[in-house]
Amino acid sequence: MDTKTSSIRAIDAIDKFGLRWQKLSAEGLNLDYTIVLPRLVADKVLKELEADIEYFTGDLARVFVFGKWHPIPRQQVAFGDEGLTYTFSGNTVPARPWPPLIRQLRDMVQRITGVPFNFVLVNRYRDGNDHMGEHRDDEKELDCDAPIASLSLGQRREFVLRHRDARDARTPGSAKRNIPPYKVMLEHGSLLLMNPPTNQLWYHSLPRRKSCMGVRINLTFRKFVT
Repeated sequence: MDTKTSSIRAIDAIDKFGLRWQKLSAEGLNLDYTIVLPRLVADKVLKELEADIEYFTGDLARVFVFGKWHPIPRQQVAFGDEGLTYTFSGNTVPARPWPPLIRQLRDMVQRITGVPFNFVLVNRYRDGNDHMGEHRDDEKELDCDAPIASLSLGQRREFVLRHRDARDARTPGSAKRNIPPYKVMLEHGSLLLMNPPTNQLWYHSLPRRKSCMGVRINLTFRKFVT
């Protein structure tokens, strides 16, 4: 049996009833967190993704922020059902056809959550210098009644959420309310569900962490309205 066959069988064997979930909550924040992949399985999946996935380049690897185009500070690619696209920060990216391993991971997440996900955004962080700025996943394509399921592999990183009323935005001292940020450490093989109304009320980011030297791959499975 080759490595890919064994990892796919291991993914198929994941039983939702054997998972230990943590409920993470605050005002308008509704998260569920668990370690979904055993260490050895997560190691194999990460290795296969590193070998097989090709990321966007050129114009598809840029975003339009504050009136200028900038390279995305990480590597990114999207997969999904035929015809789907995703628009964010002034850029529209097409969904490539599902690769077998990522389709298998999608099926696992669907089996666990009961949600028919039809799109995934894959972000690769080469080291702690790669990051994701503060934003909300509130694009019009998303089904606002469905969770976003975030599967993390590789280097553990801190995920920071900030309530929209507690943001200073671009003017220091302009926050409406004093609500502390919420932080979650995303471990290798973990699954985080961002349930409604989280994405309407909370911004999230993956800040720079220069001490984090390893590669991290994150897959956010989404349900688009078609």
